[in-house]
Amino acid sequence: MTMTASSHSSFYYSTHFILDKAYYGECFDASVTQDVPRTAYAKALGFLLVGLALLLTGVNAYASWFIIALGVLEALSIKFKRPWYLARQMMSKAAGNEASLTLDEQGVKTESLYVKQLLLWDDIDTIQETTTGFLLLSSGQKHYLSKRFLDKDSCEFVRQKGAIKG
Repeated sequence: MTMTASSHSSFYYSTHFILDKAYYGECFDASVTQDVPRTAYAKALGFLLVGLALLLTGVNAYASWFIIALGVLEALSIKFKRPWYLARQMMSKAAGNEASLTLDEQGVKTESLYVKQLLLWDDIDTIQETTTGFLLLSSGQKHYLSKRFLDKDSCEFVRQKGAIKG
């Protein structure tokens, strides 16, 4: 269900969508930046080296193997970052639930069974348009707004808010 009401003085748009794998995948693709591989694996390599050093000294074999396992797990989480993220999101209690999205002159309001968030336009530092949506940057955090759930007027409204910020 989508409702749009627009006049020269105020704007209101509301819609509902499902928090599904496609949505989470789109969020990841638009908002997660991939690190340079060498720097991304530094922490994993550090765990492995510390674990091996402890293993060679014979201090505590269990602790050594645990630290080595942490290094392997860290490396796997980097290598398979997107599937790892999607698996975590799909296991969350929010997955599969309906969410509502409202855009108005005040801000962007997202509500679901487990989340109620209001992001005020005044609190948004930058709005970046991507091919699939908008990244709303606020206090160092990224919030994603998918164009899949927006109509033409809503996209233009967000662009105008972005132009004011720019």
